[in-house]
Amino acid sequence: MTLHLPSIPDAVTGDLAAIGRFAAARGWVPATSGNFSRRVDAGHIAITRSGIDKGAIGASDLIVVALDEPLPAGVSAETPLHVARYRRNPAIGAIVHVHSVAATVLSRADEGQGSVTLHGFEMHKALHGFTSHETDVQLPIFSNGQDTEALARRVEAALPDDPPVPGYLLSGHGLYAWGATMDDARRHLEGLEFLLQCSLEERRIR
Repeated sequence: MTLHLPSIPDAVTGDLAAIGRFAAARGWVPATSGNFSRRVDAGHIAITRSGIDKGAIGASDLIVVALDEPLPAGVSAETPLHVARYRRNPAIGAIVHVHSVAATVLSRADEGQGSVTLHGFEMHKALHGFTSHETDVQLPIFSNGQDTEALARRVEAALPDDPPVPGYLLSGHGLYAWGATMDDARRHLEGLEFLLQCSLEERRIR
């Protein structure tokens, strides 16, 4: 049976190319790392192929994935982590994953605590649901694993239905963030990365 997949709208390609350039310009996707996805419709997403330069994403660098079908060849090994989030929460419209130094280092340093605690920063308000610097941001950390199907199940089993923070860390790996739109996902990515960088800098000068 042939699976009929939708084509990728130009707006989706444009969003994924733009977030790739944004992340690459900040050094968050070195050596072809990271991956980005955007919902095409209720049952499909477009996601970056494995091994591509995330700063130069074109239409041929994307692949459509059906959320209720086996994964096609050529997708990133981390696609199951994206698919699991979209399946769990139909309100998610975009997911971004990067490998910044701050996210990678702090995820290792605080893995034993299960989260990075971010406190007292005005940038908390960049995150959906946060209205004050006085509310702690508890960014979850999960141990990494090469079996990403099993890893996705483990992450989703630990996350609540409506996570208070729109993101999580994989230890020694990097940050996943999401939002209802790509603009929301980018804001959450940028806000969380700023907060992680601030936390790392504070630890350096103590």
